[in-house]
Amino acid sequence: MARMRTVDAVVAILEKEGATEAFGLPGAAINPLYSAMRAHGGIRHTLARHVEGASHMAEGYTRAAAGNIGVCIGTSGPAGTDMITGLYSASADSIPILCITGQAPVAKLHKEDFQAVDIAAIAGPVTKMAMTVLEPGQIPGAFQKAFSLMRSGRPGPVLLDLPLDVQLAEIEFDIDLYEPLPVHRPAATRAQAEKVLDMLAAAERPLIVAGGGIVNADAAEQLVALAELLDVPVVPTLMGWGAIPDDHPLMAGMVGLQTSHRYGNATFLESDFVLGIGNRWANRHTGGLETYTRGRTFVHVDIEPTQIGRVFSPDLGIVSDARAALEVLLEAARERRSGPGLPDRSEWVKDCARRKGTLHRKTHFEQVPIKPQRVYEEMNAAFGTDVTYVSTIGLSQIAGGQFLHVYGPRKWINAGQAGPLGWTGPAALGVVRAVPEANVVALSGDYDFQFMIEELAVGAQFNLPYVHVVVNNSYLGLIRQSQRGFKMEQNVSLAFENINSPETQGYGVDHLKVVEGLGCKALRVTDPEKLREAFAEARTLAGEHQVPVVVEVILERVTNISMGTEIDGVVEFEELAERGVDAPTAIALLD
Repeated sequence: MARMRTVDAVVAILEKEGATEAFGLPGAAINPLYSAMRAHGGIRHTLARHVEGASHMAEGYTRAAAGNIGVCIGTSGPAGTDMITGLYSASADSIPILCITGQAPVAKLHKEDFQAVDIAAIAGPVTKMAMTVLEPGQIPGAFQKAFSLMRSGRPGPVLLDLPLDVQLAEIEFDIDLYEPLPVHRPAATRAQAEKVLDMLAAAERPLIVAGGGIVNADAAEQLVALAELLDVPVVPTLMGWGAIPDDHPLMAGMVGLQTSHRYGNATFLESDFVLGIGNRWANRHTGGLETYTRGRTFVHVDIEPTQIGRVFSPDLGIVSDARAALEVLLEAARERRSGPGLPDRSEWVKDCARRKGTLHRKTHFEQVPIKPQRVYEEMNAAFGTDVTYVSTIGLSQIAGGQFLHVYGPRKWINAGQAGPLGWTGPAALGVVRAVPEANVVALSGDYDFQFMIEELAVGAQFNLPYVHVVVNNSYLGLIRQSQRGFKMEQNVSLAFENINSPETQGYGVDHLKVVEGLGCKALRVTDPEKLREAFAEARTLAGEHQVPVVVEVILERVTNISMGTEIDGVVEFEELAERGVDAPTAIALLD
């Protein structure tokens, strides 16, 4: 056995576990780990400008490719508390990231030492494990357990807190004798699969609701194969968007109160059977449960036992990894196809396709200032099918969900449940780190963009190119819209006369100057006819300079985006599409 510092063992373990991409900021209490990373050389580190940004970069890295686990690192005290938002976001969306923090020496933990905080207690509710390692000999086992927990069952984040003296201590350790722990994922049985197919056969208008668990399990191929074999339309959730391509004939549209399609809601309301796989019945998807469940039979498949029945009681609940469930369903369905056969769903599929081809919102507006719907129309045309979108929250994300198109799994990277402002930029940088050849396009409103705008400097420093579309109405638009019910408009305007940039015409912050000051490139668009040209130029600039390129689009100040409180009561504030020219980039064009 070799004798080494615990931090040298940590770096060797990270490499063996395949977690070789780290994002963070060094500091006195974590410098021993940084010294080990420098000496070892197997971990690539990206220096963030804010520790919360580092946690979101780790999230983006994990979300971008199957099997990835992003690592975020910070010193003691506020570094850990700054990363709590990232841990919450990762936990909420079942994303495994490893957070490593420095800590005061063990003997100082109860003495209110400088930057000594019980980060394990703080992080506990938003992690699968949060542990301050008090004994050097526990280091290998703590990391071994951390990786097993992150990958087993419902995936999620872990925090390991390393006191300074524990980092510096020496232990006996041989990386060749270290083995990752087995990963446990429950699997549906053949009997359960047969019961699901029996229930489906008894239905006339079935749907599959495809959740983010399918993407996490890297099971999009199996989902599409099952849908095609059964001839059953698919409704992806926001986190499952892309599990079936938008242009697939069986993609029936998204359902919900905000990020939904008119045809998706209409089709769901016609259904009589719903097979949910890897989804959690989020309230923005279901709306009122009485409306959502009325007249329908439900099967819920989820990897986490306590998710079954959490929102409402299904007619059948199955605890299973999404991939395992899809594989056994495929096996059983193929046997039925070659034996007694499967029900003919052709008329139901035609009905769904008819709605998909007729129920559209208008996008082709020509007004100046620009209406947001036109921005997404032009993004569809400019960025094509091989694009990875990154977004988080706000009217920009909601409208993006209504108007953009996604053509594959992990092509829509989104903080679904937590929705933290500022997430988009650092997450996009993590995606670029994970898939450097990808065509990454981030989407933000002006406030989301301003929250962590300093992280653009990371993209400039480390040459992480992507295009960031910022739709700027100088408002907290989603909050302004929700305040309508209170008959007020309070503390939501971001507008002011910028004495240094009168060209912003009262829209406040001069994003172009800020972006360029951070080492990136920026364009401003005020004419809808110039949008496509600007997007093309942005892609060219990103490729040429290898830095993030921001396209700021000046919108009309007030726009209300379609939403409601029930899936049968979504309010349409704008004109609906009546002809193909009204929505020229819709998946199924109107006649």
